[in-house]
Amino acid sequence: MDFEAVMQELETLGKERTKKIYCSNGAKEPVFGVATGAMKPMRKAIKINQALAEQLYATGNYDAMYFAGVIAEPNTMTEADYDRWIEQAYFYMLSDYVVAVTLAEADIAQQVADKWIASGEELKMSAGYSCYCWLLGNRKDEEFSQSKLVNMLEVVKGTIHTAPERAKSAMNNFVMTVGVSYKPLHDEALATAKEIGIVEMKKDDKKSSFLNALQSIEKEVERGRIGFKRKHVRC
Repeated sequence: MDFEAVMQELETLGKERTKKIYCSNGAKEPVFGVATGAMKPMRKAIKINQALAEQLYATGNYDAMYFAGVIAEPNTMTEADYDRWIEQAYFYMLSDYVVAVTLAEADIAQQVADKWIASGEELKMSAGYSCYCWLLGNRKDEEFSQSKLVNMLEVVKGTIHTAPERAKSAMNNFVMTVGVSYKPLHDEALATAKEIGIVEMKKDDKKSSFLNALQSIEKEVERGRIGFKRKHVRC
C-alpha cells in the first residue's frame, strides 16, 4: 500500500463516535476517528516502512500520525528524527502513545528520554517519563541503572505536585511502573508513592483527575503481577 491508499483506507475506517472521543482528549482536525484495532490488517500488510511512516506523520492527521508510529522502524530514526516527531506531537495521545512508544523500541531510547525530561516542557517531559514506563514494562531489569532510577524517583517525589499537568500523569505512571515492573526497586517505589500521596491533575474545561500511584501498585501486588513484563511495546 502506498501513501494515497493508506490515507484513503484510514478515511474509510473512520467513525464519527471515535472521532469525538479523540477530539475530546485533544485531537484537532484533520482526524478521521479510526479505532486502533481497525488498523491491524494494514499493519500486517505493510509491516515496517519508515519512508511511508514519515509521509504519514507529516500530514498532521491524527490517525495517520498514529499509524506512522505503528509501521515506523525505531532504530533507523536518529535523535534529530525523534526531536522532530515530538515537536509535531501537539497533545498527549501523540507524545505518549506514538512518539514515546516508538522511541521505546530504539537503542537510543534512554538518552533521548532523559533529554526530554530535563527540558521542562510539558509534552516532552510527559513523553520522556512515558518512554521509561514502556521500557521498564518490556526490557529486562539488567538493562537499567538502579542508581539512576533511584535518582529519578527522588526527582519525581520532589517535583510532581508542581510539574506541568500532563507530566504529572506520566510521572505518576513512572512511579507505578517502577513499583510493578522493576523488582529491585519495588519497595523504594512503594515508599515514594506513599510520600507523594494523591496528585491532582487539572484539565481545561473538565474536572480534575486525582492520581494515586500507591493504590495502583497495591492493586498489582494483590493480582500477583509484580515483575510483569510485556513481550512487545508496539501492538
